[in-house]
Amino acid sequence: MTASPPYRQHARAILALGLPLIGSHLAQMAMMLTDNLMLGWYDVQALAAVTLAWSVFFVLFIVGSGFAFAVLPMVASAAASGDEAQMRRVTRMGMWLSAIYGVAVMPPLIWSGPIFVAIGQEPAIAALAQDYLRIVAFSMIPALLVMVLKNYLAALGRTQSILWITVGAAVLNALVNYALIFGNLGMPELGIRGAAIATLVTTLASLAALGLHIARVEPAHAMFQRLWRPDPGAFGQVFRLGWPIGLTMLAESGLFSASALMMGWLGERALAAHGIGIQLASLSFMVHLGLSQAATVRAGHALGRRDGAALRDGARVAITLSMAFAAATIVLFLAVPEFLVGLFLDPGDPQRPQIIAIGATLLAVAALFQFVDAAQVMALGLLRGLHDTRVPMIYAAISYWVVGMPASYVLGFPLGLGGAGVWLGLSLGLACAGALLMSRFWLRAVPRVPPDAVAAPAVGRLR
Repeated sequence: MTASPPYRQHARAILALGLPLIGSHLAQMAMMLTDNLMLGWYDVQALAAVTLAWSVFFVLFIVGSGFAFAVLPMVASAAASGDEAQMRRVTRMGMWLSAIYGVAVMPPLIWSGPIFVAIGQEPAIAALAQDYLRIVAFSMIPALLVMVLKNYLAALGRTQSILWITVGAAVLNALVNYALIFGNLGMPELGIRGAAIATLVTTLASLAALGLHIARVEPAHAMFQRLWRPDPGAFGQVFRLGWPIGLTMLAESGLFSASALMMGWLGERALAAHGIGIQLASLSFMVHLGLSQAATVRAGHALGRRDGAALRDGARVAITLSMAFAAATIVLFLAVPEFLVGLFLDPGDPQRPQIIAIGATLLAVAALFQFVDAAQVMALGLLRGLHDTRVPMIYAAISYWVVGMPASYVLGFPLGLGGAGVWLGLSLGLACAGALLMSRFWLRAVPRVPPDAVAAPAVGRLR
């Protein structure tokens, strides 16, 4: 039986991995926030359109990211057991799968306008959203490759590299947005198209920086040599672990995107307020996501070492850290909601008071789901570290589409609660997911990996 380190050591290890990942996620979110802030100052209609467009892009992106997230626990387990060839193989095939997926989803982004109109969006908003997506579509493949390389580095503990590359990308994105949205620095005024170009430029720069960094710091892994050669064995491994992750993320992100469509039925101001509220809620979620990824790496290492005690104690520490941050977020959302929403709007905009009023109500509802949102993402991270992805996918589908989606519609429209009702439905879906996934981890996954057991076969029975 292997003795687990004290809780303090677990906390230090999780924070050493997690804090740079949190910083990189927040820097990534800063790019989206920059788009929303600058477009909100530029034109409320443009803000509503980019909210609609990004909700669709993000759904497609997050499904494809399942292959990148599969690379994280697979590389972590291989690293713990000293299998460098496996680390290289799964990362390369993660890149292959991501590129294939990216090609497949570009057409609906390029011709998205008629789809938006068909599902009830205002024609002017739909046209602007299509203008944005026709440019951003070409960032899908590089964005997915960036995710693969970031997860590879995270599995090796090189999270500081991820942080600084992402911070640099956020600065570049802000500069290009400033130049192209408003026509500053001698550039043409392109509005929403300028924001799309900034996203594409930043994504390509991030991919180049990560590739050069990996080639320099991990030359022994020879990651990009013979990249064109297929590896059916590793391809199948990444695919089998990755597609349930992608569909799990689709279930959640699809619910939030569907909520954006429902908010669009309530009008331009409601959709703009929803976009702001989602951005603020997503900022807090990035902290939980970073801690969850750190928990995935730690669980993967424990699996590779067959150390069940470290798995249990590390999970308790990671969950405690996440819940503490959730409590702080609740206080912030309830204390100064008007101030937070107002940051996204031009002080002179005549619609500002109405949007702030709607947004403040939505943040009050967002405070309700902070604990359960933290619970579901932490449980997912821990289960992925144990290569347990298929049953969590089913739980997510039930929670978000059998519970959350109908509740959002019924509360928002037949019961007349409007935007607050839509967000209350989101809360119910997240609560169901948090309860089911945490039960899966503690009642099914943890007992199957005792400290003195052979971990890999035990985890295999969970799938």
